[in-house]
Amino acid sequence: MGTESAKVGEVWYFALPVPYNTSSQAIEITEVALKRVPAGIKVLEYGAYHLEDAGGLPLLADDGGPHTPDFGKLKNYGLKPVKVKAGEESNIFYLAKLKITAPPKETARWCRFDYRQGGQAYSQTMDCEVELKVAK
Repeated sequence: MGTESAKVGEVWYFALPVPYNTSSQAIEITEVALKRVPAGIKVLEYGAYHLEDAGGLPLLADDGGPHTPDFGKLKNYGLKPVKVKAGEESNIFYLAKLKITAPPKETARWCRFDYRQGGQAYSQTMDCEVELKVAK
């Protein structure tokens, strides 16, 4: 996932993988994060939004773009743990709000999900990647 037409100072939204609970017990997602954020990209915040509210999953969208939801006006479900029933995909997705502060030399990569299940805390890292190249 990526773009080659980004500019320094722009804000981009990157959707993390939609959580899918393959286990036989419900989970509560407590935190998410991009594990590798290169110099030139600053994570401003993470949010969690309902797929229907956002009009689907915006894999990568520029702030203020014609097809980008106004996330500031949508309910952020990430303010408390997000529950995902056993054997189901979540209807809530997580988003990283990224600001380009300088031309990045690498991609942002690896999505970490922290969650609780049956009173136990877990952390799982999944491969995800976004490349924001600054246009010359």
